[in-house]
Amino acid sequence: MDRQFHFISGLPRSGSTLLSAILSQNPRFYAGMSGPIGGTFNTLLGELSGRNEYAVFVTDAQRQRLLKGLFDGYYGPEYTAEIVFDTNRIWCSKMRHLQLLFPQGKVIACVRNMSWIIDSIEQLIRKNTFQPSSIFNYQAGGTVYSRAEGLANGEGMVGAPYNALKEAFYGDETANLMLLQYETLVSDPAKAIAAVYDFIGEAPYAHDFENIIYQADEFDLRAGTPGLHEVRKKIAVRERMSVLPPDVFRRFENDTFWLDPSLNPRNVRVM
Repeated sequence: MDRQFHFISGLPRSGSTLLSAILSQNPRFYAGMSGPIGGTFNTLLGELSGRNEYAVFVTDAQRQRLLKGLFDGYYGPEYTAEIVFDTNRIWCSKMRHLQLLFPQGKVIACVRNMSWIIDSIEQLIRKNTFQPSSIFNYQAGGTVYSRAEGLANGEGMVGAPYNALKEAFYGDETANLMLLQYETLVSDPAKAIAAVYDFIGEAPYAHDFENIIYQADEFDLRAGTPGLHEVRKKIAVRERMSVLPPDVFRRFENDTFWLDPSLNPRNVRVM
């Protein structure tokens, strides 16, 4: 099947699973949680580099065919959708690769206030008190301060995709990039999804925002973090108090660079 590929990326705990669950209501679409293609892509790219003694026999054209073949091979005949959204936080750091492999492909980067991302992860850790999480390598020690520091550093679950997001936002391939705010997705899902359809050039579809279905309990349980990909049936804004100490919350509250038009020199679309 000659299918179209698009990509969901951005920050963790920012609505990528919810977005996938909504898009999957359209029978022409396939969208799921983060899958294995991103990591495999990186591994293959490394194996095709000069560190492999046989790389001398591999041309750039062959590299491109092999990398593109990952998608065709993984999304085989058992996937009947015409349009596939592959989700991985790595894609924001691979904008140039994606542009060359999939010129018509779009990248939708989900974003959210950074303080609330850290808070959301801390909420999960506290909810699953007796199950150390893969997020922190199943280590049972630490405090909210060490956890926030680990999440935010350049190799952390939040820091790494945040840096990748900025790389994409200020790079040369921004025509294929849209940022979708979590706050918009949950407060006005119809508006948010309409913007996604417009961005990818697809005709609107009547989505049901009060009957969202998604299930990844087995994966979350194996990760020691039940609820990691939980999606509520009905989309709604839920106000609550942060569990972060005030100094930890304030540390990240000014990191939402996408909200400042003066910091958007390439006029990236922000919904």
